Amino acid sequence: MSVYIFHILIMTGIFAILALSLNILAGFAGLVSLGHAAFFGIGAYLSSLLMINGLGFIPAFLLSGGITSILGLTLAMPALRVKDDYLAIVTLGFGIIMGLVFLNLEITGGPDGLTGIPPVRLLGKPLYSKPGFLGLVSGILALMIASTWMLKNSRIGRAWAAVRDNDTTASFMGINVYYYKTLAFIVSAFWAGLAGSLYAHYTAYINPHTFGMHTSIQILSMAVLGGLGSIAGSLIGAFLLTVLPEALRKLADYQDIFYGALLVALMVFRPQGIMGRVKITDIFGRKS
Repeated sequence: MSVYIFHILIMTGIFAILALSLNILAGFAGLVSLGHAAFFGIGAYLSSLLMINGLGFIPAFLLSGGITSILGLTLAMPALRVKDDYLAIVTLGFGIIMGLVFLNLEITGGPDGLTGIPPVRLLGKPLYSKPGFLGLVSGILALMIASTWMLKNSRIGRAWAAVRDNDTTASFMGINVYYYKTLAFIVSAFWAGLAGSLYAHYTAYINPHTFGMHTSIQILSMAVLGGLGSIAGSLIGAFLLTVLPEALRKLADYQDIFYGALLVALMVFRPQGIMGRVKITDIFGRKS
């Protein structure tokens, strides 16, 4: 495979982690977020700064996810006082605030961003090879898929589904609605932070514009296109919306219009997304 194909596959893997992390929040727990790119950016800046200041990749990678999840908890505590449209507006505000923080702090490089971000180092050696980086992203994505599948089919996943369908009824059933919504924010932010770390060390350069509203809409489009609540759908959505812009480079200035039109069309003609509640095993005719 050419270097370009490897690049597309690596970006698909990183955005698949992002789309699936948003799916945990929006698809499993029914909490819409319009500022998910902020968690992506927090993970990217944290991991970059930690490695620039001498920390190794693995601790920087794990800390970026851990600290981002703490910030997810910090956002969840006030944000979950409201719900539905108001919650979406609160998360949108969080995304805008974090964008301004990235843009104005000296430590983040301001509008110029951070350059010279160290590469991933494993076993003491830098990982420059694209096939090697693809293997790393694929391994982390596989780990995420497995853990998300187990969560979805656990008591936590069933509680999230009950909260998503009707949080009042879930509360009457004895489910701690606030706890499970907060947990969804923490888990979702953790994986988005890890995706940010991978992105920063792959590109070696980040700037505030990468983590703005455009990226939040892009991630939401991937999750909705594939099907909210579907793990396979997030992977398909990430693949399609990573490959399509490459195929339509001449129309790059109109991408936001395309994503908006795509979301409207999906809501009208197929609100459950491409996969919806369809399971991979259903497609191949096997019993789940």
